[in-house]
Amino acid sequence: MPTTPNPALDIEGVQWRPISPRLIPVRQISVAIFLGLPGLVTIWPAVVVGSAMWILPAVLLALTAWLLWLIPRQVRSIGYAELEDDLLIRRGVMFRSLVVVPYGRMQYVDVEAGPIARKMKIAAVQLHTASAGSDASIPGLGEDEAARLRDQLTARGEARLAGL
Repeated sequence: MPTTPNPALDIEGVQWRPISPRLIPVRQISVAIFLGLPGLVTIWPAVVVGSAMWILPAVLLALTAWLLWLIPRQVRSIGYAELEDDLLIRRGVMFRSLVVVPYGRMQYVDVEAGPIARKMKIAAVQLHTASAGSDASIPGLGEDEAARLRDQLTARGEARLAGL
């Protein structure tokens, strides 16, 4: 379903770069572990006790199924663009957001990857700025792209701080 253009969120002429689709199974595995397994485990007490105990496994398994369906859409909506002075990060299908981080405001750049992400050879780049509320991250980057982006953002941030 195409989204309605919004001048506050859609910038003309920007070449958006998508993240890796390998983030989809990483997030789906996490949901299955933290919601699906408890949903399955609670089936046994529901069988033993009966009636009202079925609510918990039903809710957990329904939530798991909904999130497994939703995650691919969410991941496909994440993108970023490197402009001359700013890094743009967009995400969201229903609740869309656009984060603009000026290179000169960046203090440092983190690259992080949990065990499932490492297995899938992806990482997240986390940008830290002077304002605690304006940190931004780009999840689901391939390892090589995360390293390239880390180096590129660090170099651009240092150049803007030095006033070059």
